[in-house]
Amino acid sequence: MRLGEVAERLGAMLHGDAVREITGVAGLERAGPTDVTFLANPKYTALARTTAAGAILVEEAFAPLEQTATLHLKNPYLAFANAIALFYTPPQYLPGIHPTASIDPSATLGRDAHVGAYVVIGAHVRIGQGAVLLPHTVVYEGADIGDRFFAHAHAVVREFCVVGDDVTLQNGAVIGADGFGFANGADGAWVKIVQSGRAVLADGVEVQANACVDRASVGETRVGRGSKIDNLVQVGHGSTVGEHTLLCAQVGLAGSSTGGNRVILARQVGVAGHCSIGDGVIVTAQSGVPSDIPGGKTFSGYPAMDNRQWLRSVAAFTRLPELVREVRELRRQSQP
Repeated sequence: MRLGEVAERLGAMLHGDAVREITGVAGLERAGPTDVTFLANPKYTALARTTAAGAILVEEAFAPLEQTATLHLKNPYLAFANAIALFYTPPQYLPGIHPTASIDPSATLGRDAHVGAYVVIGAHVRIGQGAVLLPHTVVYEGADIGDRFFAHAHAVVREFCVVGDDVTLQNGAVIGADGFGFANGADGAWVKIVQSGRAVLADGVEVQANACVDRASVGETRVGRGSKIDNLVQVGHGSTVGEHTLLCAQVGLAGSSTGGNRVILARQVGVAGHCSIGDGVIVTAQSGVPSDIPGGKTFSGYPAMDNRQWLRSVAAFTRLPELVREVRELRRQSQP
């Protein structure tokens, strides 16, 4: 594809050779003369000036380069995502039902469904049009699933759960497994609490590999519209995840926690049960949230605190040995 066409399809302003042939996309360090790359972080500006890429996606205000074509637009990172789609053709799954699939007679599938080998669909399940269920996907009794559902191999939707339109489940995702609910009996033994609720995924949710959204003991566990859940994340029973939220790798939400809209929980953040997180909050990697967090701020550390306070605390912590020596010296000097 010629660079001019790439610019047109991405809605970018081109500075450079419009007839240059572009065959793919790559990062700044690995891109070659027929690749398009992107610059979204100013700290890589020096690397952008030495890259071998055929063209670079940059912000509108970025000064054009002499040696490399530049494509100017508002959001280079988003444009790079769209550029990947220009050069990658995913597998196509034609409508049809594999002979090894087991579908209960009471289940209903919308038109143009692709049902792969050894898929199991239980009684009274409803799945909308354009669904793709790859091998070994299991949908339990009574699940209600919207249009354009895409389930990769070994994804599971448990009984009576609700899944909206345009939802993607990556390999091994489990929606609606029992929440971790046990009561201590008189003899000290743990008695299982029946998990009678459901899990609900709103439109546009994606749950990635081996992540779990547990069903509630009563009521529901809900993931809001457009939210994305990374690999190995756990959403505990009765929790609520707001709209357009990102839960990154190995995040854990304990039961009955509540998140607002546009929240970002980075890698390995843990949230205690019954905590509430406000809209627009960012919690940085490996932080712990033991109590409620107001909206619109960035938090770090354990217990999670305002990011600026955490950075000051970390700076002080690294000086503790020095401070201890100074205190000891002051005590020594103060002794008679």
